[in-house]
This record gives sequence, structure tokens and C-alpha cells, in this order.
Amino acid sequence: MAKVILIALGVLVLLLGLGWFLSVNDLLMTGFFSPRYEQVRRNTFEQSRAFNEGMQQELQGMRRDYIAGDAQAKAALKSTILHRVAAYDLDNLKDPSLRSFIQELRSGN
Repeated sequence: MAKVILIALGVLVLLLGLGWFLSVNDLLMTGFFSPRYEQVRRNTFEQSRAFNEGMQQELQGMRRDYIAGDAQAKAALKSTILHRVAAYDLDNLKDPSLRSFIQELRSGN
């Protein structure tokens, strides 16, 4: 009888240990792979047509506001535009005049 109880306790401890090991392993694997998975998703989104067309439309609207604005508005819009395109690849813009406008803002004009 004591042997059966010891075997049952051993199996229980083994199952609890296995459950704990699998939980920790899942946590470590999630911590390792999740950031990489999200980076791939972000890169895919930034290369999408919708993102690039949306960015172009937003920048065109800000350019119109910049041209029509006074000196104070231009300073604020310049800062906003440059912040918005800081990590954006300008080669994705289809409008060359928009690309040159942003390059002028970057050069300080």
C-alpha cells in the first residue's frame, strides 16, 4: 500500500514538474519569438500599398497647409512633417514634387 502511495505521489510530482517546465518554456519561447514576429508584421505593413498611399495623402495635405500657412504655422508644420517622415523611405512616394518638398524642409529652406 505504501508503495502505491509513493508511486502516486511521484507521478503527481512528475506531472506538476512537467507542467511547470512547459509553462516556463512557453514563456521563454514567447518572449524570444514575439518581438521578431511583430517586427515582421510591422515591416509588412510599412511596405503595403495602403500605408504608402495613406502617407502620401497625409503629406500632401500637410504640404497644402504649409503653403497656405503663416510663418508660425509653417514652423509647426515643418516640425510635424519632418517628424512624420523621419524613418520613412521617401523613395516610396510616387509624387516627385512631394519628395523634393520634404528634402527642402530637411535642408532648412
